[in-house]
Amino acid sequence: MKNIKSGNMRIRLILLSLFFVLSACDENSKLNPKAEALTIDTEVRRFDIAFAETTPDNLSALKSKYPTLFPDQVPDSLWVIKMQSDLQKEINSEVQKEFPDFNEETERIEHFFKYAKFYFPDYKIPTVYTLAEEVNYRRKLVLTEDALLISLDNYLGSQHKFYEGLAKYIALQQDKEFLISDIAEAFIKQKLNSKRSRTFLSDMINHGKILYLKDLLMPFESDHAKIYYSEEQLKWAKENETEIWSFFVERNLIYSTDKRLEDRFINLAPYSKFYLELDNESSPRIGQYIGWQIVRAYMNKYPNTNIKELLELESDVIFKKSKYKP
Repeated sequence: MKNIKSGNMRIRLILLSLFFVLSACDENSKLNPKAEALTIDTEVRRFDIAFAETTPDNLSALKSKYPTLFPDQVPDSLWVIKMQSDLQKEINSEVQKEFPDFNEETERIEHFFKYAKFYFPDYKIPTVYTLAEEVNYRRKLVLTEDALLISLDNYLGSQHKFYEGLAKYIALQQDKEFLISDIAEAFIKQKLNSKRSRTFLSDMINHGKILYLKDLLMPFESDHAKIYYSEEQLKWAKENETEIWSFFVERNLIYSTDKRLEDRFINLAPYSKFYLELDNESSPRIGQYIGWQIVRAYMNKYPNTNIKELLELESDVIFKKSKYKP
């Protein structure tokens, strides 16, 4: 009996080890060796800490060190008021608790920049500035030609007290798990052609292009992070993809120009609005997910399509040639 038990235990350990090896292989298969081989030197400047440690007497020295972050139209008196604000002091404290250093995040950002540089060789890597601001989820970061400004107060975790007044579906995204996705989205939107038709299909595929580029630019991050889902929401979308597509087709929504479809299936919301009993259980922004799968289907059929070509392709061309059928 003892030998049988120990034998079973060995088999379980072998199977468990095999599972982890296969999982690791699957993850590594998504990586691009040429992008991985690039060397990127990212400069990260912790302005949040510098500002928290500065007194009104030293403000001019801070402005000299970080001239980019002090617009001429903002008088020093406003910076002093902010510096002495109890709320700002609390924000500074909470940010430094969550980010005593920025090493792990710097590695992830550098990882993203490797892929950005690989696919867009002329891209100039910006200087990264970390900020502690007023907790504005609509403005979590700003990416310009020379700078990436990240408001760390928007990445403290969905359960943080600062987000108690936010709807749960918004608070979910206030987590550093989504940091690279936010950076990638800002980067990709700078590359997208803003001209598109007014159809629901065009909206879906426009977001599908963004998500597919995230596949390329951040293969080291999870799919649920790319689309701002929880793991459960991504699972629901995968399991119900066929029924969702049938719903869109049967109700002639694909080429509809009804703007209300954006709020129902594309825009930020707690769930998708099919106007059925299952709505509360559904994953939000399901139109984005379907658009993602259409673009993936197209690229599986035409893998030699480069990024520039993909971005310029009309949504209807992508859809028809993809032969999408979940």
